[in-house]
Amino acid sequence: QVQLVESGGGSVQTGASLRLSCSASGTVSGSNMGWFRQAPGKEREFVVAISWAVGVTNYTDSVKGRFTIARDRSKTTLYLQMNSLKPEDTAVYYCVADSASGLRGPYRYWGRGTQVTVSS
Repeated sequence: QVQLVESGGGSVQTGASLRLSCSASGTVSGSNMGWFRQAPGKEREFVVAISWAVGVTNYTDSVKGRFTIARDRSKTTLYLQMNSLKPEDTAVYYCVADSASGLRGPYRYWGRGTQVTVSS
């Protein structure tokens, strides 16, 4: 069983930066991990993922060049550095783990989410 706890969300203005963290308990070695987000009134969407063992990444086009995913294997923690934030990045961000089908999912484990609000 894997438990995921996100932190680091908040309210910022356009152009600001935030770093989200996801602390994982349980066995994630060899698993994929990543971030999804859900904006108000929209479907949940894939943002970025990383293969825990090798570090291969996959980003959705809208965040390329602005967001960076990283993992600390010693701390079993996943990070999402978000720079140049835009109002359209406003969403609840979910940490995910364990995808058998590839980096874009589907994922077995989900955190409860952390809110990111970007105002213009």
